[in-house]
Amino acid sequence: MEAFAESGNAGEQDPVYLCIDLKSFYASVECVERGLDPMTTNLVVADPERSRGTLCLAVSPSMKKLGVKNRCRVYEIPDGIDYIMAPPRMKMYIDYAARIYEVYLRYISEEDIHVYSVDESFIDITRYLNLYHMTAREMAVFLMDQITRQVGVRSTCGIGTNLYLTKVALDITAKHAPDFIGFLDENLYRQTLWDHQPLTDFWMIAGGKAAHLARLGITTQREIAMADPEVMYREFGIDAELMIDHAWGRESTTMEDIKRYRPKSRCLSSFQILLKDYDYEGGELILKEMTDLMCLDMVRKHVVTDTFGMYVGYSHTVLWPSVHATVKVPRRTNADLLVIPAVTEKYHQLVVPGLPIRHIGITAGGLSDDNGSYQMDLFSETLSERLEKNKKIQQAVLDIKIKYGKDAILKAMNYQEDGMTIKRNHQIGGHKSGE
Repeated sequence: MEAFAESGNAGEQDPVYLCIDLKSFYASVECVERGLDPMTTNLVVADPERSRGTLCLAVSPSMKKLGVKNRCRVYEIPDGIDYIMAPPRMKMYIDYAARIYEVYLRYISEEDIHVYSVDESFIDITRYLNLYHMTAREMAVFLMDQITRQVGVRSTCGIGTNLYLTKVALDITAKHAPDFIGFLDENLYRQTLWDHQPLTDFWMIAGGKAAHLARLGITTQREIAMADPEVMYREFGIDAELMIDHAWGRESTTMEDIKRYRPKSRCLSSFQILLKDYDYEGGELILKEMTDLMCLDMVRKHVVTDTFGMYVGYSHTVLWPSVHATVKVPRRTNADLLVIPAVTEKYHQLVVPGLPIRHIGITAGGLSDDNGSYQMDLFSETLSERLEKNKKIQQAVLDIKIKYGKDAILKAMNYQEDGMTIKRNHQIGGHKSGE
């Protein structure tokens, strides 16, 4: 292993990070729950009640060895492979992730941990190496071993001298290492990965950006580093600065920066990919349900806004542009009394009747704290009284749902045939919670 990772001589000028990823997390949890070894058990996490075109949320490592790709469609699994299909249990996966976070907290302070996703975390171990008298590799092995011993889930780990290199070490280097641990510093990065292809293997380079680079004749990190900066800034704007830094293996953001960061603006969003094509009336119903829940969420968070966004995407069976619209309400509010009619009116203005609908989204942007007051004038007293009454009703509904469950109180529209609220009350992230 590289000298830095082996020695653990991390001084004030030599930070060292880990990025720990839980291997095939959802599938591994399902195997653990069944007393099976995820490394040898063929298992996919997918909803058997959906069509064979549904996505597999995870496949076990043994399935990957057989060439089955993660996030594949069920119909893409070769017929000759016998496997267990496990329905998603999202709440259980979150509970397992919380248990693993508790493992980290036994050895690492919260301020040095950044949970990047449900199955992946960055850990700044700079000041722990001397404390525990370990090298960076020994620290990685220790934490990975504790996760396996205490929770039963296996993991992979990247070690790096900055957050970017740590993530790349995890994504590219660790998967090819016999112990599932990878290490990178700036020199090693340039020596081993400057000519690595495809570029989409690298963190923060998705397909669209890679295609844009390819049109410029750039297909490697070396070529990004050597490219004319003026061309890069002209083509990618401010993103070029980050791309060039990453091409050289540099990253200025630290764990302290992440913990100190506060967004300048706040927003909420909700998006649904519908399980079937909905007609015009059905799409309107889903939008109303989503807006109603958005308003309740705003009440719960004590925030208001006067600007909402609406998205309606048609089925792939028709060639028609999606609807993207801004919806303004006359005052900053979280009252469904005002918001639902405004969103519905915009829907009637822009959505084409007769076209099948498959995607719907609603956002609330520019959120600010709800100070509980209304701007009144001589002609608005009746409306203000209605809004005050509406606010009390919303708060009562929210209190009942919190105390007795999401299904404890529902609106009549939720019981309509095409309504989705009741079903989604038992989902997390659009998938079954397992409750």
